[in-house]
Amino acid sequence: MRSLRIPARHLDRLIRHARAGAPEEVCGILAGSDDEVIEVFEMVNTEHSPVSYFMDPREQFQVMKAIREKGLKMTAIYHSHPASEAYPSAKDVRLAFYDDVAYVIISLMSDDPEVRAFSIRDGRVEELKLLTV
Repeated sequence: MRSLRIPARHLDRLIRHARAGAPEEVCGILAGSDDEVIEVFEMVNTEHSPVSYFMDPREQFQVMKAIREKGLKMTAIYHSHPASEAYPSAKDVRLAFYDDVAYVIISLMSDDPEVRAFSIRDGRVEELKLLTV
């Protein structure tokens, strides 16, 4: 995956989710086909932390089941950085277990939120082109 396509309404939803959850990080799963996001699944950050997130395994299982039932696949995992840049932290890289999905980060560091997407494989971070459609 060299790019991730996301409809503007979904991008706006991610930013709204991040703002609503601040100062804690928020998280969720993006589902779609190939490199296009079709659906957003907002998740609960069970860590309730401004610098870390963790998805409830039961909730994650239910979301993965819903994704399969809709004939989609997990396209990306997203989370926010309320007070830091939109770039994977060392912990984000260490916990990036899915090689075939994008990792989307929403930074609220400035008044104008920044959203970026990355591929994280074997500890290597590569920025993906984020295309708003």
